[in-house]
This record gives sequence, C-alpha cells and structure tokens, in this order.
Amino acid sequence: MAEQEEDFSSLPLPDRFVHKNWKVRKEGYEDAAKAFQNTPDESDPVFKPFLLDSGLWKGAVADSNVAAQQEGINALCSFLKYGGRNGCMRTRNSTITPIFEKGLSSTRAATKQSSLEALLLYVELDKADPVIEELLPALSNKQPKIIAATLSAFTSIYHAYGVKVVDPKPVLKALPKIFGHADKNVRAEASNLVVELYRWLREAIKTLFWNDLKPVQQQDLEKLFEVVKQEPHPKQERLLRTQQAAVAAAPAAGGDDFEAEGEEDEGEAEVDAFDLAEPVDVVSKIPPDFYENIASTKWKDRKEALDAFYAVVKVDRIKDGHFDEMISILAKCMKDANIAVVTVAANCVEALANGLRKSFAKYRGRIMSPMLDRLKEKKQSVADALGAALDAVFASTSLSDCLEEILEFLKHKNPQVKLETLRFLIRCLKTTRVAPSKPETKSIADAATKLLTESTEVTRSGGAEILGTLMKIMGERAMNPYLEGLDDIRKTKIKEYFDAAEVKAKDKPKPVAPPPKAAPVPQKKVFGKKPITSVKKAQAPPRAATPQEDPPPPPPIAKAAASRVIPSKLGGVPRSGLAAPSGALKLQKRLAGPTGASVPILSSPQRTIPTPTFDDEAIPPPKLGLGGRGLAGRPLGKPVSAHSEPTAPPAALGMSAIERAELEELRAEKERLQKLTEDLRADKSRHASQINELQNQNAQLIEDHTRDVLSIKAKETQLVRARSDAEAAEQTVQKQQREMERLKRELSRVARATTPPMGTDSGDHIYRDAGMGMNGTNHIVSGVDRYESSRASRELGYQRARSYMSSPSEEKENGGLDAQRGKLGSPESRGRDVSDGARSRGESPGRGQEGRDGVTGQPIESWRRAAEVTGQLKARIEQMKARQGLARPH
Repeated sequence: MAEQEEDFSSLPLPDRFVHKNWKVRKEGYEDAAKAFQNTPDESDPVFKPFLLDSGLWKGAVADSNVAAQQEGINALCSFLKYGGRNGCMRTRNSTITPIFEKGLSSTRAATKQSSLEALLLYVELDKADPVIEELLPALSNKQPKIIAATLSAFTSIYHAYGVKVVDPKPVLKALPKIFGHADKNVRAEASNLVVELYRWLREAIKTLFWNDLKPVQQQDLEKLFEVVKQEPHPKQERLLRTQQAAVAAAPAAGGDDFEAEGEEDEGEAEVDAFDLAEPVDVVSKIPPDFYENIASTKWKDRKEALDAFYAVVKVDRIKDGHFDEMISILAKCMKDANIAVVTVAANCVEALANGLRKSFAKYRGRIMSPMLDRLKEKKQSVADALGAALDAVFASTSLSDCLEEILEFLKHKNPQVKLETLRFLIRCLKTTRVAPSKPETKSIADAATKLLTESTEVTRSGGAEILGTLMKIMGERAMNPYLEGLDDIRKTKIKEYFDAAEVKAKDKPKPVAPPPKAAPVPQKKVFGKKPITSVKKAQAPPRAATPQEDPPPPPPIAKAAASRVIPSKLGGVPRSGLAAPSGALKLQKRLAGPTGASVPILSSPQRTIPTPTFDDEAIPPPKLGLGGRGLAGRPLGKPVSAHSEPTAPPAALGMSAIERAELEELRAEKERLQKLTEDLRADKSRHASQINELQNQNAQLIEDHTRDVLSIKAKETQLVRARSDAEAAEQTVQKQQREMERLKRELSRVARATTPPMGTDSGDHIYRDAGMGMNGTNHIVSGVDRYESSRASRELGYQRARSYMSSPSEEKENGGLDAQRGKLGSPESRGRDVSDGARSRGESPGRGQEGRDGVTGQPIESWRRAAEVTGQLKARIEQMKARQGLARPH
C-alpha cells in the first residue's frame, strides 16, 4: 500500500484529478490547493494544465464522493483566488452548472459554503452578468432543493456586491413564477431574495413583478418591507478586483476622498424605477384619430385626445423616437383657452419628460417658455400641473440650460408668473447636482437681491430663500460679497433659509485642494537642488540644543568651500564657522525653528565668508579649541560630514525626530482605528445577517400561524353553515307538521259538516214508520234516500280531503275524479243520476244504486242486506195496513 501511495503522489495533478480511486482524487485536490497558494503570481506554470483543460474542474466540482467533492470545490476556490481573471474566464462556463446542481444543494455545510464562495469569486474576478446567466436556468429545475439553494445564492451575491454591480432585472423577471411554486421552502427563499433586493431598490422593485403576485403575497412582503425601511441604506461589502486595484492605487491622501465619494453615493443609492423598466414604444400606440381630435374646435374633443395620449405615455420608460410634432402640439395646447386642456397637456409633458429623461433635453427650448408663460393662471390645480411638468423638464436637463429663461421670467410683469417662476428656481437649486458657475451665481444672486425689494411679502421671502439655498450650495464665504449691502433683518432671514435648506449639489470649497499639493513640491525641489542646505538644516537642531558643541558647524562650510577651491580657502573656513555660532546664528536658528525659513539664514553666512572684518578675531578660537592643530579644517570636516550623512533623511522630510515619532504614533493609531472599524463593520454585518435570519424565521412562523388561523376560521364557517342548515331543516319539518295537522283538522271538519248521525236517523224513521201506518212508508223511503245521500256526502268529503292531500300532478293524472266530484255535488243530482240510470237499464233505483256503489268500490253484500231490510219493512207495512184496514193514511 505504501508503494501505491508513493506512486499516486508522484502522478501529475491532472492525472490524479481523473483517477478512479476517490482517495487519490481527494489527495490530488488538497495538493493542488496547496500548490496554488504557494505560487508567486498568476503566470506560474502550475496553473497552465488547469487553464488548458477546464473539464478537470467540472469533474472536481461534481465528484461522486462527497468528501472528495468538498476538497475539489476548495481547490477551485484556491485556483480562482490565486489564478486571477484568466482562470475565472477559462473555467466559468464549465463549473457553474455543477456547482448549483451538486454543490449548493449538498448536505454538507462546508460544501455549500465553498460553492457559494466560488460563485462570489467568479463575480469578483470579472463581472456578474455571466454568472447570473449561468445560474438562471437553475430556477427552472425540477428539484425544489436546487431552486431554493440557487435563490439563497442570489441573495448572498446581492448582499455582498449590491445592485450596482449585479443587475437585478433578470432575476426580478423570474420571480413571479417562483412565487407560484408549490414548495414552501422555494417561496420562502424567494421572499428573502425580494427583501434583500428591496434593501437596495426600495419602491423601484415593484415596477417589474409586483402586479404579478397574489394580494396575499403582496401583503406578506409589505410587512417584511416595513422592517427594512427602518434600516440604513446598505453598502457594498465586497469589492471587485478592479475596485480593489483602484483603492490600492489611490494615494493615501485620497483615501478620505474615496470615503467621501462613497458617502455621496449613499445619498443617491436608491435606484430609480426608470433604470429597471423596459423601454416602451409609445409612438406606435398613439390613437389614429389623435391629430384630428386635437385640432377640433370643441374643447371636449381636445381634452379627450390628450387624455388618450396621456394614457399611452404614462409608463416608466419611453423608447426614444421622434416627438417633435407632439411637442409642438403640446406647446400650442399651453395657450389653449380652456384650463382643463392646459392641465392635461401639462400632465402629458411631465409623463414624456419622465419617460425620456435625458432624451427629452432637445425639446426643452420649445416647451419651457410656453409653460412658464402659462403660469399666470391663478387656479392652483393648473399651477401644480405646470410646476410638476417644469420639474420633470428640468430633471432631463441642467441648471445652466434653464437658467437664462428662468431669470428672464423673473422680470415678468405678471406677479403670478414671477412668483411661480421663483418657486421653480428654488426647486431647481435644491435638486440640481451640479453647482452653478461663478457667473451664474452672480446672475442668480443679483436677481434674488432685486426680489428683496418687491412690494409683496411672498416675493420678498422667495428672494431670501433663493439666496439662502444658493449660499448652502456655494458656501457662506462665496456669498458674502452679494450680501454686503443688505440690512441685518434680511441677512437674518437669509441665514434662516440657509440653515433649513437641503441641497444635492456638491459644495465648492474644492479650490482649497491645490495648496496641499503645491506644498510638497517646493520641498522636493529644495531637496533636489540644494543638498547642502538640507544638511545644514539637519545639523541645526543639535547645535541649538547643545550650546557647548559650537565648533562642529564649520566643517560643512569648509566642505562646501573646499569643494570649490580647497587650497586657497582653508584659512577662511574656520573663521566664518566660529564667528557664526558666537554671533547671530544661534539667535536666528532659535527664531526660525524647524521650519523651512532656516534655509536662507544658513545660506547667508556662506556668502559672507570672504569678508575680512572677522578674520583676525576668528583665528584664535580654533587654535585654543582644537589643541594646537592650527587651521587644519579637513580632519574636522570629514567626521562631521560623515556624521551628518545619517541625519540627511530626516532633514529631507522637513521635520524633527520628535515630529517623525509623533507621525509614526499617529499612523499606528490610524491603523488601529481602521482595524477596529473593520471589526465593528464585520460584527455589524454578522448581526445584520442574524437579524435577517431571525426575521425570516419569524416571518415563517407568522405565515404558519396565519395559515392555521385561516384554517380554523374556515372550519368555524363550515360549522356555522351546518348549524344554519340544521335549523332551516327543523323549521321546514315543523312547518310540514303544522300543515299536516291543519289538513287533518280540515278533513275532520268537512267530515263532521257533511255526515249526519247514522244510527239515530234510521232508528227514528223505523219506529216512526211503525207508529204512523201508511204515512210511515214514505218516511221509510225518505229514510233510505237520506241514508243514501249521507253516504254520498261522506264519499264527497273523503274525495275533497284526498284532493287537499294530493299534489297538482296527481290532480292532472286523476282528471276523471273531478267529473265524479261534480256529479256528487248534491243529493238531488245524485238522485237524478240514480233514477236515470235505473230507467235506462229497466232496473229499480235500488239496484242502480247498488251498481253505482259497486262501481265506487262498496261491497255488494251491504246492498243486498239493505234490500232485505227494505223488503222486510215493506212486508211489515203491508201487515199493518191489513190489520188496520186502511188503504191510505189520512
């Protein structure tokens, strides 16, 4: 096994990258990462095989063994970090796809982190657009975990580099489809990405995809946006290599300027919706009857035409085209007699200017003057519409382009035009990003000063506000000449407007910058041209500090003199050197200090060396001080010059050792503070990420809670509906029961009304007939007839009751029942029917009745019994007649 390992380690790195054994591949990845770290530069030969064959990295990133895959991605990160831009461009197309398929969705946290770092390095080394293009297909992947991991990678990329480095439009266009995904983790990661983009874009994010979301999703995102609105605007946390080079190349003095530019960019950080929107071709969408209606004599037609045009141009971004004819029409509409037409025309101008931006600048000269002239309208709605249109036109141009016309209308005779124009000028000064030049400043200040003498207080206040806003831009010092002739009250009012003004233009104390640059230039020239004076400056502090060392100063002068004419100037050198310390040289140095003014003071004794006045007095001191060596200045000059050489560099810097030590301390303090600031920023970023993570968790919990609450409410709604249905059913049952009881009562009432007591009638008739003789027969017959009629009435009652209980369909089906019901309407009709039927058949009425009753379903035996009873009664009647001998009753 040891021999095999030695053989594997001796293989070239590319061969080990494609080896069958995963352990060999893993060791190859580790050795490659170490080799990349030890390279001196990007042109090292170790990078060459991996640049020529990018497929090696594709296999490393998508390695089938998770342990080897982790080391392979680490090796790729090391390769990108030390291989530079060339390695990035050669391998990008081969590695990004396996990174999001196998790396970002890995179960290992280290592999995920390394994969994300590789993507960030790809963005850092070149640019973000190719990386975003390679990652976008992952959003259409079938596996939800890959989509969620890619969305998380997008969030990290935008968090690190911001939207100015990474274009957000391609990702924003794909978000509506992501929010409709079935997996909740995908939707959660999409929400995190939108929140991160909202940190950079603010409300401009809603122009691309907001309308495609569901109202519930919009509400959830709005709740998350409320938290972000309270945070400061984000800054780019990770720089591109080009940005890093620019920062490194910037001079140390320019570091503050770079930070100042970053602060200025922070004010402009909020991205406009115009930058994200797609241009729309509005020329092709203009209604065909627009030109005909706009030339109509009816103001309603003209207004309708402008309304239709406004609906077309009211978009975030307009594609540039030929709008000359349209601008001419709108300028003509500014003179329209109807103010409604003027208002809509102003709205159209505003929409065009906002949609075209800089492309609208070429139309400014044709539309601004008519709008300024129309400011004479006193109706506030018209003035507001015109003011908004003027602001949009100014945003597409600059203050220099519009200033001439504005100042001209400040002299207008109409006070309304003058007032609205000065308000427009104030808005221009507050929104301009370029400070006016000195001639423009003078013209604005002169015009504003004249307004201070107007009769109306509003105009005077407007003039003071113009001067205060202009002072905020140019500075108090630049505006002092224009305020000299004003009284204190007006100056106080201008100062108040100055303190309250908020401007976007850069201040102009920038001419102060050249003097610091000019200051080091003369020092360099002094160091280059006059080395001797610099040496003298280096020697000056020790001489001033130690008065007992007065003799050493002559050697530099002796050296300078000897360099010119050594044999003839030996005697004069020590004289001048000794005379200067004992005389005014010490005092002059004490007055001069460490500044550059000491240079001419030291140079003057050199010029006065040949003066014969001090020769006799200067000779004795060197003899006494040097121990009898006479005028030998050369031994003294050499050691002093040698001693002065190490002190030359501080003299070249123009500062003492104490100042240099203090400078070093300040530099060390600055580095310490910078490190502390970086640590604090890192902690802030970490805390912000933790807060964001907790907010996401909170949002998920809120979403789950909301879903549960909605589910509970739905169940409660279903329960309430079921209860209401049960109550309705109970009411229906009760109603039906009441109806049945009513029908029963009706049935019983009808039966009682139509049915006489049967037993009493027949019995009475029988006994009554028995006591009445012949007259009883008629009673018996009438009793039988009454019995028959009572039966018929009972049947009629039963039939009516059944008709009440039957449905209409049953009544239709049983149509014959009505005819029988009509026949049985009265006893007379029934008797007639019975007698008629009996006559037609030649039968007795009794049998006809029997047949009819038989038809109605009554048993035939009952009729037979009735006939027998009748026969018996008749027999008894005959017997009674025979006994009494009566033929007829009286």
